[in-house]
Order: sequence, then structure tokens, then C-alpha cells
Amino acid sequence: MTTVGEFMTTRLVTMDGNDTLISAAQEMRDSAIGDVVVTDGDSVVGIVTDRDITVRGVAENMDPGSTRLNQITTRDVITVSQYDDAVAAADLMRTYAVRRLPVIDDGRLVGLISMGDLAVEREPQSVLADISADDPNN
Repeated sequence: MTTVGEFMTTRLVTMDGNDTLISAAQEMRDSAIGDVVVTDGDSVVGIVTDRDITVRGVAENMDPGSTRLNQITTRDVITVSQYDDAVAAADLMRTYAVRRLPVIDDGRLVGLISMGDLAVEREPQSVLADISADDPNN
């Protein structure tokens, strides 16, 4: 069995729900990532993606400088353990139509696994793996 821990990224960016959309967008740009995990102390509250900022924030006429992440955060996040089967994690992504899963160990965030991470490792010749392995173009 191949585990989530073999593929997950541990280079995470977390932000507080009271941070603004602007600060999250800038962090995503500076870190060349497409999401931040929203936390309250050590607890995972949800996740915000670059698409969430665009669709739930800017497109809804929310001011990115004053709107807080907790206003657009996707809650009820599906999580996995680093010891879970990677194929089962991919099935969860498919079932819940999500591209990223926070990895939790003893209630603590330890990583993030994405559809791209799984594609790079499990299907290295696929188009998704090719795109995911490329350097960011932004």
C-alpha cells in the first residue's frame, strides 16, 4: 500500500480566518501556491483557494482589502491521515469533487495532498502530472 505521507507536501501555508483576501492572494503569489489552509490556533477551520478568492470574493463585489478569509472559507473540509492509502485519498477527492486534502496527525496539520501530487507520483506520464510538476508560470 502506498500512503498519503509518501506524496504529501509539508510546505504549507496557513492563515488565520481574520486575515484579508488581499493578504491571502499575496501569500499565494509569493509562495507560488493556489491555496492556504485556514486555521484557528492549531485547528484546521477550512481551506481557501485562489479560485475561492475570485468567485466567492471578488465576483461577489466583496472588498479584498477588508473581507476576511472566514467569510469565504470552505468549511467541512475532508481530511486524511498520512498513513491512509493514497488510492483511497484519490477516491475521496473524486467523491467530494475536491483537489486538495489537508493531512492531519493527532489533530495537528502535518501536510496537504493534492490531485497533482498523486498524479506526479502515480501517473507521471499524464498531462496533469506534467502540468503539476512544471515550475509555476506566475
